[in-house]
Amino acid sequence: MLSPAKPLYAEPTAVRLRSHGFSGGQIAILFAAFTLLISIPIWTHPLPPLSDYVNHLARMKVLATLDHNPKLAEFYTVNWQVIPNLTMDVIVPWVARMGVNIYVAGQIYMVTMFALIMSGALALNRALIGRWSTTPLFGYPLLYNYVFLVGLMNYLFGIGVALWAMAGWVALRERAWPWRYLLSSACALVLFFCHLSALGIYGVGILSYELLRLYEQRRQPWPSRIAEFVCGGLPFLAVTPLLALSPTMSLASSVYWEQRGKIDGLIYIIADYSDITAFLIVTVLGAATVWAVRHRVLRFHPLVAVLLIVGGLIYLALPRVMFDTYMTDQRVPIGIAFMVLACGDLELRRRLVRRGFMIVLIVLIAGRLIEIDYNWSQLSDSTSQFRSSVKRIAPGSKVFVAYSDRSMGDDVRDLGLVHAACIATIERSALVTTLFTVPGKQIVHVKPKYEDFADIHDGTPPSVAQLIVAAEQPQPNTPAFWLNWTKFDYLYVLFTEDDAPNPYPSHLKLVADGDRFQLYKIIKSGETTDSAPQYPGRFTVGER
Repeated sequence: MLSPAKPLYAEPTAVRLRSHGFSGGQIAILFAAFTLLISIPIWTHPLPPLSDYVNHLARMKVLATLDHNPKLAEFYTVNWQVIPNLTMDVIVPWVARMGVNIYVAGQIYMVTMFALIMSGALALNRALIGRWSTTPLFGYPLLYNYVFLVGLMNYLFGIGVALWAMAGWVALRERAWPWRYLLSSACALVLFFCHLSALGIYGVGILSYELLRLYEQRRQPWPSRIAEFVCGGLPFLAVTPLLALSPTMSLASSVYWEQRGKIDGLIYIIADYSDITAFLIVTVLGAATVWAVRHRVLRFHPLVAVLLIVGGLIYLALPRVMFDTYMTDQRVPIGIAFMVLACGDLELRRRLVRRGFMIVLIVLIAGRLIEIDYNWSQLSDSTSQFRSSVKRIAPGSKVFVAYSDRSMGDDVRDLGLVHAACIATIERSALVTTLFTVPGKQIVHVKPKYEDFADIHDGTPPSVAQLIVAAEQPQPNTPAFWLNWTKFDYLYVLFTEDDAPNPYPSHLKLVADGDRFQLYKIIKSGETTDSAPQYPGRFTVGER
C-alpha cells in the first residue's frame, strides 16, 4: 500500500479521520463494482466502432499467429525494435496465445486499461490527500472520451501507468531519495514503451508537483531548493539512450503546429457521440462541484492549480503532429483531467452528502453507459455487415482501401469504418493497405517484396477518382501502392452513398454492398467482368 507524503496543506489529524465517509475497503468495493459496470459495453461488443483499434487488433493477430500462419507470413514480418509504442504489442498477443481469440484478448486489454487508469487516480489521490477518497471515482464517465473513440490504446494505457508513477513519486517524496529516483526511472522506462505522450503526462505531473514544493519551501535556502527541483528531472534521462537508439528518431522532423482545434482538445475530455449527453454530464458534475465547494465538503490539493497552469501552457505550445504522431496536443487534456480529479478531497461524513455523492455518480455513469451502448448498438449493424463482406474475400488476398471522398471519415459515427478493412487481416489473413506498418512506429513491417503494396507512411487512403487517374494517366510523385492498385485482388470503397454506381466497371466487379461501403473484386488484365472468379455465397450485404 502506498504511504502518503506529508500533505502540503495543513489539516488536523482528527478532522481528517472524521471525514472518511467511506473506508478504504468500501472504496475498493466501489472501484470493483463501477469498473465492471463501465466495462459492460466492452464485453457486449466484441468489435466496438473505434477508429484505430481494429487496426491495432489486426497487428496483434499478425504478432500472435505469424509463426504458424503461412498466408500472413507471406506478407508481413516482425522486427522487434526499441519503439515507444509497444504496450499492446506485448500484452495482447501474449493473452491471445493463452487460448482466447484476438477479439477477447482486445476486450481484456481495454478493461485492464480502464482499471489501471481508475486505480492509478485513486492511488495518486491517496498519496496527495493522505487517505483513501472517493473523488477520483468521478473519472469513470470520462473513460469513454474522444481519444478512446479514436482508438489510441497505447497512450491511454500509459495514462494509467503515469498516474501510478506519479503516486509513487509523491508517496516517496519525503523518504530516502534513492528509492524515489529508482522507482521514477523504472516508471519512465515503462512509460517510454507505452507512448511518448504518456511519458509527457508523467513529466507534466512531476514538474507541477516540484514547482509547488519549490513555492511551499520558499523560506528555505534557495540553492538546495533549486538543486532538488532540477534533480526531479533526472529519472527522465533514463529514456534518452533508448530514444537515441530508436528508429522513431527518424521521424523527429515530422512536426506540424496548428492552433485551430485547441478548444476541440478540451471538448474531447467529455464529448463522445451526443452533445446533449456531454452537456448534461458537464452540468450535473459542475453543479455538484459548486454545491460541494460552497458547503465546504469538497476541497482540492494545491497541486490542482499548478497542474492546470503548467498543463495549459504545455498544451498550447505543443504541435498537432510530433514524431509523425497525430493529435499530439489534443490527447493531453484527458491525461491532465484524471490528475485533476486525483487532487480532490470530498468529505462524506454526513449521510446526505454520501447519498448525494452516490446519486450523482450513478447518474453520470448511467448517462454515459446509455449513450455508448445506444450508439454502439446502432453502429454494430454496419460492423456486422462489414464482417460479413470480409467472408467474401479469398484467404491470403491483397486488399486495397480507398475512400469515395478523401474528406470523409472525420465524423464520430464514421470512426468505426475508417480501419474496418483490417478485419480482413484478422479473419482472412489478407494484406491490407492501411494496416499500421510504419517503420519507426510499429514493429510489424511489410516484407520488401510487398513494400509497394502498402501504405508504409500512414497517410489518408486515395479516393476512387485518384485511383482511376493512377490507372489511366499516372502523375509524378504518385505513391507506389496507388500505381499498383490494379494488381490487388479486392478494393474496399468506404463512405459510399446508398446504391452508389460502380466507379470503374471495366476493372471492378461488385461483391458486397453495405452501409456506407462497397467491396469490389478487381478484374485482372486479360479477364472480363464475366470471367472474373466467383466465390460461393456471394451476396449483397445490407439490402436496402
